[in-house]
Amino acid sequence: MNWDDPTDATADEGPAGPAAERLVGSVADGEDQAVEAALRPKDLGEFIGQEKVREQLDLVLRAARARGATADHVLLSGAPGLGKTTLSMIIAAEMGAPIRITSGPAIQHAGDLAAILSSLQEGEVLFLDEIHRMSRPAEEMLYMAMEDFRVDVIVGKGPGATAIPLELPPFTLVGATTRAGLLPPPLRDRFGFTAHMEFYEPAELERVIHRSANLLDVEIDTVGAAEIAGRSRGTPRIANRLLRRVRDYAQVKADGVITRQIAEAALKVYEVDARGLDRLDRAVLQALLKLFGGGPVGLSTLAVAVGEERETVEEVAEPFLVREGLLARTPRGRVATPAAWTHLGLTPPRPATAGNGQQDLFGA
Repeated sequence: MNWDDPTDATADEGPAGPAAERLVGSVADGEDQAVEAALRPKDLGEFIGQEKVREQLDLVLRAARARGATADHVLLSGAPGLGKTTLSMIIAAEMGAPIRITSGPAIQHAGDLAAILSSLQEGEVLFLDEIHRMSRPAEEMLYMAMEDFRVDVIVGKGPGATAIPLELPPFTLVGATTRAGLLPPPLRDRFGFTAHMEFYEPAELERVIHRSANLLDVEIDTVGAAEIAGRSRGTPRIANRLLRRVRDYAQVKADGVITRQIAEAALKVYEVDARGLDRLDRAVLQALLKLFGGGPVGLSTLAVAVGEERETVEEVAEPFLVREGLLARTPRGRVATPAAWTHLGLTPPRPATAGNGQQDLFGA
């Protein structure tokens, strides 16, 4: 139940169509948004996983409350679906403050940001998702707002333009990003607390699934939850989405109780295998292994073989395959690892050798 707002967006998941259609995609669609709102934990005690982040954030918030001060600005980085939006809402709840949510792509001009900042209440939490996608003029305005709680509003144009300083009430900015490396150092340095959110372990995802099942009034046993957790790619959002699809299968094909057998049968229907790979992932691996002997092969050639756009293969399928150790990116192209051959039940070809016992680079 720790997953992000839909503004985690398609820009970092790849092309919107393929990413949004995937059962194991980390982009939240309309159904996800509605369910997530009901399942989100309300305080740090309910939040599952991210132990170090929770402990550190708890100290920051307790200290701020003890001083009667506004909490330091917080930067949360990590993949979509790990709980950045959820933590921002928890920060506001723990501080007893309202929260305002927006995103970097929505702020294209400095005036957009000035309008938001000037309407904030004292102590309010401003959650800025995908902060690395904010326009440069707005970014530069944010520096002064974070540090001095002041912005300069430019009135007029040309030589007659005048900068009018506007004082802001103390507020807490919570920035979220899936690509922390794209943030300029001056912006990163203005955050008092920075945390990187890791992918979840299967045991943590099992706890997420049991809690969600309880809130959704779904009966699930321990091994059934473990089966779903093992296919959830370390992401709570995906775990909850798979739980809902398995619940549907259990209600239609069985007695409504989710067991390991029911989970396996349901996820076979939805083409999600034991390691969390879906149709697109397996298509990429099969093309790489069967058509190109495991590589190396260029990305464009691989995309044509799969029948997908280059960007879809590179941004939607490859990140998880690389993280799982099934595919490697090399200067010569994409290469399958031994684990990929094993996962698909295929035998890697024997390397050709020249007469001196060394490998013949030309296959002769």
